[in-house]
Amino acid sequence: MLCLGELTTLLPVPGGQVTLAGRFVDPAMAFAMGWNYWYSWVITLPAELSAAAVLINYWNNTINDAAWITIIGVVVIIINFLGTRAFGECEFWFASIKVVTIIGLIILGLVIDLGGAPTHDRLGFRYWHNPGSLKQYHDIPGALGRFAGVWSVLINAAYAFLGTEILGMTAAETRNPTKNIPRAVRGVWVRILLFYIIGVFVLGLICPSNDPRLVTGTGNAASSAWVVAIQRAQIKVLPHIANACFLTSAWSAGSSDLYTSSRALYGLAKTGQAPKIFSRTNSKGTPIYALTLCAALAALSYMGVSESSSTVFNWFSNMSAVSGMFNWLGICLTGIRFRRGLKEQGINPENLPWHSRFTPFAAWWGLMWTIIIILFADWGVFLKGNWNTASFITNYLPIPFFFCMFFGYKLWYKTKWIRASDMDFVTGVTSWKNQ
Repeated sequence: MLCLGELTTLLPVPGGQVTLAGRFVDPAMAFAMGWNYWYSWVITLPAELSAAAVLINYWNNTINDAAWITIIGVVVIIINFLGTRAFGECEFWFASIKVVTIIGLIILGLVIDLGGAPTHDRLGFRYWHNPGSLKQYHDIPGALGRFAGVWSVLINAAYAFLGTEILGMTAAETRNPTKNIPRAVRGVWVRILLFYIIGVFVLGLICPSNDPRLVTGTGNAASSAWVVAIQRAQIKVLPHIANACFLTSAWSAGSSDLYTSSRALYGLAKTGQAPKIFSRTNSKGTPIYALTLCAALAALSYMGVSESSSTVFNWFSNMSAVSGMFNWLGICLTGIRFRRGLKEQGINPENLPWHSRFTPFAAWWGLMWTIIIILFADWGVFLKGNWNTASFITNYLPIPFFFCMFFGYKLWYKTKWIRASDMDFVTGVTSWKNQ
């Protein structure tokens, strides 16, 4: 994220990090990364629509999921066709709801933990001792089993973090990127601390990991850890309010997925790596043909009509998470090469409109972890008696897909690795000194 902020502040070009990968790494990397990025987000949209249907099932599971998927999908598509301004306005309100929700849940969690719920049961750190803060993975004993439990959820955590790189795709359509992009990058750290670290910490205090509603996985919002914790505290009505807020979050995610996938396809078309028709825009600058194709592929979410929506969500989220890790791998590698080029051409990073003191070290750190997460995405299927063909395919299919795209393009067009001395730091540079 830090290196992406540097890149897009200086070069807010259409296609964001995808275009920049072709400029600072290799055109083949841009091609593979661009189509992988598009693939990642275009399949995340049906995943989020399926998730929204699952959340609605908390209230009513008698109506076919296709109805809910259609209603939510139509609204998401309309928001995107109204243009970037409408999308940004909706995202502002969606984000506001999410922020208020998570802050409210954290405060509520502390109240429940300290005995302020109707049960008046002061929990403290009880669940950290029984059943324990870390679960044993597949009955593997001791510290190894607890470590394996943490290691097994890396890919799930990665899926939750995907989306922070969207600002790179929106940079070209952002007003005054030299000021707004750095502000957005700095805000990511606040959201990670608030939404993930503090939120998960409090949730671990009030919801035991062995609650039957979590263990059995009912396939609807009743198995949400927050909902379970509120129900255990015997607080009425509030589970419904929390679930409604979760629904707006899934709705927001679907809207972002469609926006990002359409811009990825638009960026590919602008660089000649996708049919030119997808580079056409309307008077508002919206890539209407790219948006139409991505919206049409949202129909994949109807797979949840024959299978359960929760199962379909798991399929698509697995593929999206691994594909997303390849995107982050490309971003980190681009950031590393970007800094190498600056050094080679005698450009001081401190003269950029915004720079990070942690780059390129943070990029190397990110590169290492993305590779680890990709390789161990579904290592559990290799344990004796734990093989799952569907899980294996959905987790590891993006690997050959990415390398086939990269090497196929490289061999066909005979592209070369961009030398640091040949990197272009001029074309598309924002004139930040005049802002």
